[in-house]
Amino acid sequence: MNLLSICIVALLSSCSVEGLSLGQPSQRRQASNAPSTRRSILRQASTFGIAAAAAATPFIQNVNVANAADAQFAEVGQQEKPPDGQAPFSTLSNGVQVKDFREGSGAPVQSGSKVELTMKGRLLNLNGVIFYDTKSNDPNGFGEGTPLLFKVGDGTALPGLESGILGMTKGGIRRIIVPADKVGYGAFPSLEPQPFDEMGKRALDSVMKNPRRDQTVMFDVKVERVR
Repeated sequence: MNLLSICIVALLSSCSVEGLSLGQPSQRRQASNAPSTRRSILRQASTFGIAAAAAATPFIQNVNVANAADAQFAEVGQQEKPPDGQAPFSTLSNGVQVKDFREGSGAPVQSGSKVELTMKGRLLNLNGVIFYDTKSNDPNGFGEGTPLLFKVGDGTALPGLESGILGMTKGGIRRIIVPADKVGYGAFPSLEPQPFDEMGKRALDSVMKNPRRDQTVMFDVKVERVR
């Protein structure tokens, strides 16, 4: 219901209450003397409309903020300007998309490598809501978090994440977009990374358990160690 409709309904409700034949005859006579001219009704509508508009302003601002957040993650990977004239993302043969933000150094990640990753996972269908963050896995309470550790190819992590980090080196930062089917949570819902808290789990489940939603996820990954 729009603002004008709310004003009209509220005004009509107010007029109806004033015009009801309730109470004793003396009360009815007093009610009959209540202002009912067109001019008085219009004055009431104007006053109510101004108040309703003022009350609705924060709501409208919140909607604008939400729309801005939606736009931020729309068509992710296509909005950023290509670095040095290159394409924003490279697409691997399995459909995973990768983009390097910082090159590292040392031995590259390959099949059989033991890696330690700090990373965030986002749900693109929910406008980039974070469902996984290694910094939130902080049992010691120092705010440093705990990296995700696994051996590439041992079946611990999503195949899409594994293929996305191949070739990265220590200190490198890469954005990885993993489709749900075949290499993502749609095919491997129990593999790492798994959310650490209930809010993250509910967010992930709300997407992965609804086949009508786009189950693509995005990981921002930094390689802390390669062995």
